[in-house]
Amino acid sequence: MNIVGIIIGACTFLIIGLCHPLVIKGEYYFGTRIWPLFLIAGLVCIISALFIQQILISALLAVAGFSLLWSIHELFEQKKRVEKGWFPANPNKNSPKK
Repeated sequence: MNIVGIIIGACTFLIIGLCHPLVIKGEYYFGTRIWPLFLIAGLVCIISALFIQQILISALLAVAGFSLLWSIHELFEQKKRVEKGWFPANPNKNSPKK
């Protein structure tokens, strides 16, 4: 019996589940200006996946990489959701500096 596919599926579910709060908290505290961090992390994961021989680790790095790249889109969508009032805005983020 080969359970690698089941493990990849379960870990994919967890990776996507972890990216969701990262986007929400990232937008709350830093706004959309953190998108380059998601880009760099995603590309590092994807490029690393190309050089890893072990299929499980390679697949999970690829899933994480593409999830991080998708998080860039979700970061800008989260900004729109905050503007619509669906999520709370950080009152300290846009306040003028004293």
